[in-house]
Amino acid sequence: MIKTLLILLFLTVPLHAEDQRNILTGRVTQELLQDLITPLEDFRPFPKASNRATWQNLPEPLRKRYIRNGERSLDFEWPNLPASVYLEFDRVGNRSNYESIAGRRRRALMNLVMAEVIEGKGRFLDQIVNGVWATCEETSWVIPAHIHLQKAGVGLADVNNQVVDLFAAETGASLAWTHYLLGDQLAQVSPLIPERILSEIDRRILSPNLETDHFWWMGFPDRRVNNWNPWINTNWLTCVLLTEQDPDQRIDAIHKTMRSVENFLNHYPADGGCDEGPGYWNVAGGRLFDYLEFLRVASSGQLSYYDHDLIKAIGSYVYKAHIHERYVVNFADAGAKTTIAGEMVYRYGKRINDPTMMAFGSWAVHRRDPIKRGVGGNLSRQLFSMFELQEMYDAPASQPYLRDAWLPDIQVMGARSTAGSPEGWYVAAKGGHNNESHNHNDVGSFIVYIDGYPALIDVGVERYRRQTFSGDRYKIWTMQSAYHNLPTVNGVMQKNGRKYRAEDVRYEEQEGYVQLSQNIAGAYPEEAGIEEWNRTIRLDRTNGVSLTDDYKLERADNLSFSFMTPYPSLVEGGRVSVSGIPKDEENTVTFAIGFDEAQLAATVEEIALDDRNLQRTWGDKLYRILFTHRTNPTTDRITFNITRP
Repeated sequence: MIKTLLILLFLTVPLHAEDQRNILTGRVTQELLQDLITPLEDFRPFPKASNRATWQNLPEPLRKRYIRNGERSLDFEWPNLPASVYLEFDRVGNRSNYESIAGRRRRALMNLVMAEVIEGKGRFLDQIVNGVWATCEETSWVIPAHIHLQKAGVGLADVNNQVVDLFAAETGASLAWTHYLLGDQLAQVSPLIPERILSEIDRRILSPNLETDHFWWMGFPDRRVNNWNPWINTNWLTCVLLTEQDPDQRIDAIHKTMRSVENFLNHYPADGGCDEGPGYWNVAGGRLFDYLEFLRVASSGQLSYYDHDLIKAIGSYVYKAHIHERYVVNFADAGAKTTIAGEMVYRYGKRINDPTMMAFGSWAVHRRDPIKRGVGGNLSRQLFSMFELQEMYDAPASQPYLRDAWLPDIQVMGARSTAGSPEGWYVAAKGGHNNESHNHNDVGSFIVYIDGYPALIDVGVERYRRQTFSGDRYKIWTMQSAYHNLPTVNGVMQKNGRKYRAEDVRYEEQEGYVQLSQNIAGAYPEEAGIEEWNRTIRLDRTNGVSLTDDYKLERADNLSFSFMTPYPSLVEGGRVSVSGIPKDEENTVTFAIGFDEAQLAATVEEIALDDRNLQRTWGDKLYRILFTHRTNPTTDRITFNITRP
């Protein structure tokens, strides 16, 4: 039976329909919080290392993995973090050299901590002390790319002006867990060690966060924020719950984190869509879940928000953006492939009572096999997951393969030929605006997958560098509309800014097809000379994909249409034949783009890739199929048909 026609119009409704939801603090005052939160002396979220029975009862392959990881770090030489390397970001824009050294130090310490907790024989303690001491001796836990938060700006860190970024908060939480799990054992080496941990967490995390409202990621007084907010607040909450000695300050800080996360939720799209893309959902919606779980545990279940529709919608986004295996809908600064944090996804699905999300998480758990390879994520996620692993293995497991998904607030659709299967066609398309978090200028762009594998793609993002988050961001080719599946009008690309957006967005779904129509003229600046540009992306669930552009221009000098693909392409009259094998796959993807040869001329450009991020996904090259109008009329209809040969 044909499904009832669904048409949604967005003519006057803002892209982010917001209200002051105040989900967390609407009924929770600081006074009430005092009665709900477990006092520090009684707070036992997980067994400490001294509780040997619990740690010895973990699955033996998991225990062996953690111990092996720790053994690899027994001879770890804690590398120096020179000022000259810290300065590289300011001097040449390189952030990776410092982050690589700091990351190796952090991973070694956490491997040692978990090995000692699980084995319990004391043989890792001296190296843990070395790692703790080295971490506490660092001038700043903030990475060079974020030190601009301090009053002195970029360069070296000012020890007298403590600021908090993602990495400082993550480091603080790791040390807080180290103190919680192994504080007694470390005190036997020297009581100054746990004291030093508490002192440094207070100096670098607790006091700065409690004393100021001016860190942008807090969102005060009512500021739009991104993944930094739940990510930092989760780690701040971890530090507070595990280390804050003053009962009044403990409650003050917890309530402040709640008010801050409220700013994240109050501005979040009601459809739960993450405009940063699925890769960032892990540290946006996923971190929100980490935060809510800690509140739930700290209040013995009295602070639970999982029945709220927004919390459910934020969770379900992760499977609405799923295509096949590791492939995801990757608009914005997201890679086309991502690793699903299966343990966290399963637990989130369990809390919101979503069987699809639970099955997706279980599938990802089976795929990664954490009992043999170790639990994924930071120390908080590992602890929250490792005692539920067997349940995850035993649960039903499957990829979601939704037939249709429509997120009206962020204006993203995804649709496939058949529910429950990657076979056939998959299309995702977007409207939106060009001031999204981690934005690319891509209003009206789309991607096409065939049998679960990429055909027409969103390239993704190169490795981050200073230019990525500067005024020169849109000089990077991957950010530009000409390297998305979009038109370039009179030589003019789309422009960044919230006012550059789609209008008259219409989503239409039926049994045999689904389509997204919109006027993308507003995504281009005035010099493009566009009066109207109505674009319709349509999936015929059986036969393929069509793209129709109806336009009206003030002038027409040079019109071109870009299509990005990972495969070699051959122009053959009124069609472009495309065929290739995705990187690290075995399946050949073959399709053709049909066009009116009297209207358009087609050429193929090879783009060599030298960026490691892009190479990991696509290999050493990509291809841009460029269609140019032969006559450049001011009014025309252009149609492309994407089919199997």
